[in-house]
Amino acid sequence: MKRIGVLTSGGDSQGMNAAVYATVRYATEKGLEVYGIELGYKGLIEGKVRKLSVTDVDDIIYRGGTILKTARCEEMKTVEGQKQAVKTLTDNGIDGLVVIGGDGSFNGAKVLSTQYGVKTMGIPGTIDNDLAYTDFTLGFDTAVNVVMNTITMLRDTMSCNDRNCIVQVMGRNCGDIALYAGITSAAEMILVPEVPFTMDEVVARLQRNMSHGKNDNIIVVAEGAGKAEEMRAIFKERIPGINIRSMIVGHLQRGGDASFQDRLLGVRMASHAVECLIEGKTNRVVGVRHNVIIDEDIVEALSARKSFNMDLYNLANKLVDTF
Repeated sequence: MKRIGVLTSGGDSQGMNAAVYATVRYATEKGLEVYGIELGYKGLIEGKVRKLSVTDVDDIIYRGGTILKTARCEEMKTVEGQKQAVKTLTDNGIDGLVVIGGDGSFNGAKVLSTQYGVKTMGIPGTIDNDLAYTDFTLGFDTAVNVVMNTITMLRDTMSCNDRNCIVQVMGRNCGDIALYAGITSAAEMILVPEVPFTMDEVVARLQRNMSHGKNDNIIVVAEGAGKAEEMRAIFKERIPGINIRSMIVGHLQRGGDASFQDRLLGVRMASHAVECLIEGKTNRVVGVRHNVIIDEDIVEALSARKSFNMDLYNLANKLVDTF
């Protein structure tokens, strides 16, 4: 192993830059050359490759986004695209590849490894925290902090106007952002795709709170569980005279400086990924369990089913279910 490549793929997340930083610094310290691939698999297919020095990654550990940029790439799902990606690696003498991204990015790494013999290591970079094999993914902690702080500021204006608000957050089909941000911002309701609910139940709960003088309820809904504006319309129809607003936090969740947790996790995961490549490991992904960095076969990791923290969800309900 003399030369490795690194790319960031799919949706951007805070902590990606920290992982790129550590990949370059750790690999260089081990005597390897590192080449950055811009725009993910799209750039790999198009040959957007450049050598990275330690000075190229100065001052990026804290930054959100990714200096390598990222993109979706449907062409990587085709044989022609895959062969061109392998050709780019071969032409540049790249012996191993670090892929930072989510499940779609990992599927690309799996194809390169199992079908074309490319030595790959995956690092989970997605704010959604929807990968089952790891406790946390890069970007999740920062995204939760963004939502938590947003709700904290939002409550100031909601409370002084006796106004309720529905806050829609990201996460695709995973409710972790809604759960963790909801409980740490004392939201009155948390709606997630993992726990079935009816609007009758939600309306009844809001009416109960309001009957006890609680008129500034915050309802956090994961995007996989519903749409804030549609829910607002239902509340307006079912509860005459209700004062309620809706907001979508949106891509703010992907922006801003990475939290200390995401910076540290990016550094730890990336150095472990490089060490695995040096040791000849391939077709694996890096994760964290009980604060210990682990690596696992990529096929097993992608086939695992994500579990939802019902204990934390039930605790959140107990803390606010006091009226």
